[in-house]
Amino acid sequence: MSVKVELGEVRDQVAACRSCAYLLTVTDGGRPHAVSLEVEWQGEELVGGAGRRTAANAERSPEVSLLWPQSGRDGYALIVDGRAEVRVDGDLTLVAVKPTGAVLHVTPEGKGQGPGCVPVLGHGA
Repeated sequence: MSVKVELGEVRDQVAACRSCAYLLTVTDGGRPHAVSLEVEWQGEELVGGAGRRTAANAERSPEVSLLWPQSGRDGYALIVDGRAEVRVDGDLTLVAVKPTGAVLHVTPEGKGQGPGCVPVLGHGA
């Protein structure tokens, strides 16, 4: 059974990550598109810079995921699903992601050390 964890837990998990994030979007042809970026909290959203293709993908299909391959928990990656909004700030294009769900997902290094998936926010919580 999962226990719902509030946004503060997602904040703690993101802060503990030992890698940059990958923003995962979908192209107009339905193919996955991944870019690495640094994100920071602005209110209840994770915000980072975006290129033209990433921004176009997020505008067309705003359901996105952020992936940190190395979370603060050994043997687990952090995946945060959310709804993206594209914003232009002068010459910068930003993608703001409001988390809707988050899990710690076991990596090959963590197999057999614990559960395969630990809900953090949403996802059956």
